[in-house]
Amino acid sequence: MGEVSRYPPGTFCWIDLGTTDVAGARSFYEGLFGWEADDVDGYVLWRLGGRIVSGLHEHSPEEGTGWSSNVCVDDIQMATARARELGAGVLVEPTGITGTGKVSSVRDPTGAEVALWQPLGHAGAQIVNEVGTWTWNELVAADLQAAATFYGDLFGWEAEAAPGPIARLGFSMGHLLIGGAHEPAPGEDPGPRWTVSFRVADADESADRAEQLGGRIVLPPMDIPVGRIAVVSDPAGATFTLGAVPGGALRGVDGS
Repeated sequence: MGEVSRYPPGTFCWIDLGTTDVAGARSFYEGLFGWEADDVDGYVLWRLGGRIVSGLHEHSPEEGTGWSSNVCVDDIQMATARARELGAGVLVEPTGITGTGKVSSVRDPTGAEVALWQPLGHAGAQIVNEVGTWTWNELVAADLQAAATFYGDLFGWEAEAAPGPIARLGFSMGHLLIGGAHEPAPGEDPGPRWTVSFRVADADESADRAEQLGGRIVLPPMDIPVGRIAVVSDPAGATFTLGAVPGGALRGVDGS
């Protein structure tokens, strides 16, 4: 369970961390999740049990630190052009990476950045939804209608309102559950962004461990309908969510 060899176009396929402190990030995440590092020409592939889970590369102080979310596409040129037509700003034009794929980066109409990935050798994460691996992507944005319109027109996502104390959407594509979106919660950074979540066995213990490793608890552990989560940041300031979901992963190996 959790092993992936390909991702359907329109589903999230990859996450990676850009940071100003590569050595510090390696120490933190490898200590938190038990990942092993594989350095490939200056780009770190993180593995768990030998299988690729995410990536790591260096950012300048001007670029800042944060996790990026990548959506699989069939044609990077067409997808990037379509995003521009729909009102997105293109931050990085389509760029080829030898032996792996092509990537571009856009800022959607809500202000959040998202990457587009056309696989040409590297499909994405080889294992998801297991303890210690990536399991969910959630957009934080004030204008949920703009998000629903943009991603619906670009990828064919369908948006459905989700019950709860704050406005929230679930994104799906046919039978596949893609991710979610919510308005900023009280005490949460209101800046528009795509967030990433990692599955853990115990949200409280993992949050404590993150703090011991030099991270910071942004939102303390709390119960949600499907389990318990906490939002933390690494020592360089990149935030992410820890999720303990007793009933099983939120999405399947192919996004379902």
